[in-house]
Amino acid sequence: MFEYDKHFRECQYLNKPFIKSRINPHHGNFFVQIDLMTCNYDLSESELDEMNQLISDEIQFVESTSPNTFNDFHIDKEVAWFDGISSEHVHNFCESLYDLTQKYHN
Repeated sequence: MFEYDKHFRECQYLNKPFIKSRINPHHGNFFVQIDLMTCNYDLSESELDEMNQLISDEIQFVESTSPNTFNDFHIDKEVAWFDGISSEHVHNFCESLYDLTQKYHN
């Protein structure tokens, strides 16, 4: 918990989004959350569209390659979470989320 608090404060200081992931023990895939409350911007409509496409591609991958199904997700302008990201894609998925937020806000 301490590391999350430290990283959260660091994201606030740098005006960057806070992204975290952890394994969901119920299905073995990852729960990923991106929090924009650490920075002074919200997701734009184009970012929301790109994020929806990113998650659509991941859902299709998970359901075609894994015995587990994708659990759920929620996206709004300040916080988004995704429950069911495959272990094969979690690193690239988190990087894509970060890059997406930086593309329009640098």
